[in-house]
Amino acid sequence: MDRDALERELGGRYSNQLDIAGFFQMLKDPSACYKFYWLEALVKLVTEGREQATFSEIADEMIASAWYSVVEFRIHLSGFVTGEVRDALERTVWRLKEASGLPSRASSLEIKQALLEHAAAVRAGKIQLTSMVPYRALAGFLGKGSPVPWEAPRRFAEFALRHSREQGALPYVFGTGSSLEREVRFHPDWAELIRDNAAAILGWIQFEKLRWLQGINIDVPNLVFKLAPPDEGMRKLVRVRKLWDGMLAQCQVQDVFKGSPISREAYDVDHFVPWSFVMHDEIWNLMPMDSSLNAAKSNRLPPWEPFFRRFAANQHLLYSQIYASPALGELFRLCRKDNLHAIWAIEDLYRPGNSRELFFGILENHLKPVYEAARRQGYEEWTV
Repeated sequence: MDRDALERELGGRYSNQLDIAGFFQMLKDPSACYKFYWLEALVKLVTEGREQATFSEIADEMIASAWYSVVEFRIHLSGFVTGEVRDALERTVWRLKEASGLPSRASSLEIKQALLEHAAAVRAGKIQLTSMVPYRALAGFLGKGSPVPWEAPRRFAEFALRHSREQGALPYVFGTGSSLEREVRFHPDWAELIRDNAAAILGWIQFEKLRWLQGINIDVPNLVFKLAPPDEGMRKLVRVRKLWDGMLAQCQVQDVFKGSPISREAYDVDHFVPWSFVMHDEIWNLMPMDSSLNAAKSNRLPPWEPFFRRFAANQHLLYSQIYASPALGELFRLCRKDNLHAIWAIEDLYRPGNSRELFFGILENHLKPVYEAARRQGYEEWTV
């Protein structure tokens, strides 16, 4: 359901008691990405049955939600200023990563435990996250009447409470706590609306968040899959593994990084540009490599020189054999369903008759921009 359809649906059911138009103004013209994470966290807490939460608890939800996108996929949340990360949420995630050493695939529970253990390291970031968004997110409800005391949190809390009682219920008001211990108290009617429509509302928030993030991360492919830990069912390496098994049974293949022959008993199929960036298992980005090195490489980039030409040599060897061996040709054909979708690869790279240098050139012309985009995104270079 898109935003207009959702607004019509909620307006038809709740307009007599709640300001639905104001609710849909909550994500209008954000100045930073954490407005999306703020509202997403509120919806999550409400659906869990919470009646109130502190700024600190909500900030923890925001950090846990952004963790995977930032740490695993190197997604930027609001761009840069003079080369430095501008977004407070992104900076706070990295501060927690540096303080805790948590892996990129840490669970939400592990992240929240680390937030408790390293509270001092992230406190300033959490204060910045909650300094303006809790109040500014309500702007769409407060467009009329008395001037709004945006810069005075305590006065704003009194103003919001009075508005909610006299002019129309706000989704939440504020308690009397200070700094990160200030409470957000959810209005019961709004809480009911959110619980009744949680899936649709979260879909709207995530769609708007995705549009924002894609504008910031213009070179990043498949960003829609990078907002949360992906389903492991996305990985499609079974047929490629069978193809390389067939190759290794017929030919000696040199490990790209070690330079020694690959053993059929001790190799993995891995990505030249990390899977966490490309989010696909296309043949033209895959290589057999010694199992002992795979974990060390992780999601880092191998240096382009000298390793691209070694990688391309193995790709060309595979290319030559799928046309020389009917058995390998059939294994390659079976890979097409899951591992060969790029039109340029189908029509140019793997067509019959390419010379070695032409094959290298086609592969480099398409893989190098992907590699450079990953490098600009912050993927580290692997010291082999």
